Amino acid sequence: MITLYWLGAAAVFTVIEILTTSLTTIWFAGGALVAALLSYLGFSELAQVAVFVLISVLLLVLTRQWAKEHLNNRTVKTNADRLIGETCLVTETVENLTNKGQVTVKGQVWSARNVDDEQVLPEGTLVRIVAITGVKLTVKAAGEDEDRIYHEISG
Repeated sequence: MITLYWLGAAAVFTVIEILTTSLTTIWFAGGALVAALLSYLGFSELAQVAVFVLISVLLLVLTRQWAKEHLNNRTVKTNADRLIGETCLVTETVENLTNKGQVTVKGQVWSARNVDDEQVLPEGTLVRIVAITGVKLTVKAAGEDEDRIYHEISG
């Protein structure tokens, strides 16, 4: 009869995992299955509980990192994420102290702030996007090579 309880517990842990897909209860389902096997083979309830805890913890410790890396690959970069590293043009002076500044990248105008709080980036400066926070780009002054290439391409 206890075997059925362990199998029921394994089923409940599995259903919770399917509903949440957060890799939190699947380890306990594995422990419950091993405990059910021990119950079927006639081991004591104390042994079953001990093995359930041991197997669950071992599965959690030994496989969680691997499972997170290989099973949760659902993060998809948005189009905005693809802007990081792009060179763009300052269209309104970027000055962090006054919270002003805009850049144009790929035909779109974005609010911007400088990585360096003290530095002002005047209109017409080429900058590189280093991060996106909400709807604001964080930029830094582009190097001379980027400036030369940009002007060659834009004519």
